[in-house]
Amino acid sequence: MDNLLKIRNGQTVKRSDIPDLEFPVFQNTVLKAVIHNGFVVQFFAYEDEEKTLKLLTVIRCGQDELYVTGCSLSDEYPSLTPECEKFHMFEREVAEQFGVLPKGHPWLKMVRYHENYRGMDDIFGNDYSQDIPGNYPYFTVDGESIHEVAVGPVHAGIIEPGHFRFQCAGEDVFSLEIQLGYQHRGAEKLLEQAGQPLNRLPVIAESIAGDTAIGHSLCHSQAIESLAGLEVEEESKLVRTVALELERLANHIGDLGALSGDVAFNPPLNYFGRIRGEFLNLSLTMAGNRFGKGLVRPGGIAFPVQEEQQRIIVDKIHDETPGITNVCDLLFSAHTVIARFENTGTVPPSLTEKLGLVGYCGRAGGLSYDARVSFPTEMYDQVEANSNERTVGDVYSRANVRREEIMHSLRVIPKLLAKEIDARPLPVPSSYTLAADSFVVTLNEAWRGEVSHCILTNKDGSILRYKVKDPSFHNWTGLAMSLRNQGISDFPLCNKSFNQSYCGFDL
Repeated sequence: MDNLLKIRNGQTVKRSDIPDLEFPVFQNTVLKAVIHNGFVVQFFAYEDEEKTLKLLTVIRCGQDELYVTGCSLSDEYPSLTPECEKFHMFEREVAEQFGVLPKGHPWLKMVRYHENYRGMDDIFGNDYSQDIPGNYPYFTVDGESIHEVAVGPVHAGIIEPGHFRFQCAGEDVFSLEIQLGYQHRGAEKLLEQAGQPLNRLPVIAESIAGDTAIGHSLCHSQAIESLAGLEVEEESKLVRTVALELERLANHIGDLGALSGDVAFNPPLNYFGRIRGEFLNLSLTMAGNRFGKGLVRPGGIAFPVQEEQQRIIVDKIHDETPGITNVCDLLFSAHTVIARFENTGTVPPSLTEKLGLVGYCGRAGGLSYDARVSFPTEMYDQVEANSNERTVGDVYSRANVRREEIMHSLRVIPKLLAKEIDARPLPVPSSYTLAADSFVVTLNEAWRGEVSHCILTNKDGSILRYKVKDPSFHNWTGLAMSLRNQGISDFPLCNKSFNQSYCGFDL
């Protein structure tokens, strides 16, 4: 395509090869590409070595083509969001991080809460001295019978902070506004920090979202491997694939249990809660901890998975698969469950596509995209593709996609571990240098959906810009849409069916 550079997942290219367009040309190019069967993978700003502000975007066209392009940016530009909603969150983030105004943006507010990186005047009117995220006028609905319900940011239990503002008429929700950003940690800035040892970066990357430690550390490792020219052995690729599928299993099983609890169906709640612990323990068997931290590193894996560990994993999956199958059948055949799941919290396929939802939320709404199929890494080119039956965008669809992915992972892991794995130690390089003046983007299908890491290096090979995108960045908006004209008492059920990450969003 004109004005776009075609790239591959995990391919290092020279920054000078990326088109540097005039903004009107950039605007026309990316809108044309995204509106016509496209998807925004990355869209972010950065300052080059001369402190010139640049805008860069990575676009997926169709199912399996990636393109990158960029432009120089002034302190304001015409917003792309009015013509294409998929740019909505990205433009807000650019405004928040660099003080750039997307003129005409229909709902401009901060994504997180911090002073912009350039020290520009704040364009949101925030008083940072109060250190209060969401300190802005919320959307309101006027009317004699309208009332407002505010939930959070402090919640019961141990869940992370987030504020939900409902505009209601009786029990029916007209609008849900979600405000996050209460625990912004500056993860991207830590990854870009000058003088940061490269072997420190994987520790930061796998801590972006604790339940997605493998997904984020895998994207990070693949980006570094590409920039440093590191070769990864087949044994390491196999182990990393198994680790990602175990992470998927544990989280989907846990969420099916939580959905069971939200509709007061306790037998699956208790059973899935126990089984989640069993699969977390399999990650412990591989990595020495239940979240898989420390396992995936640039160049391979930090320690080998021996024959005994492989046998424990395969035996456990063999033992638990019949029970999981039976409890799933119980959950999805109970008429009381079906009555609550079906036609609840629906984000129809047309809106799913318009918002650009990813992962199980996207597939439940009719989008077939799966990065394991479109951009296979590790051993996914040797793994059978999954398929989904119910894709109308309701709670039942999102729950059923989870069930299908659970059964898929239960089939995939034993097949992978049936391959011969050399049990010798698999060393990870202790030091390496990154290609100078280069760019790389990586994508993987983590359990929530597409995770992407993007790295730009400067002329001495140090990191100029490190951009992270968690699937929650796309999907929180889907949750807000699922509550339109829905009873407010269904919010916990809708929320759990999405189960998006607070910390993965807040970075």
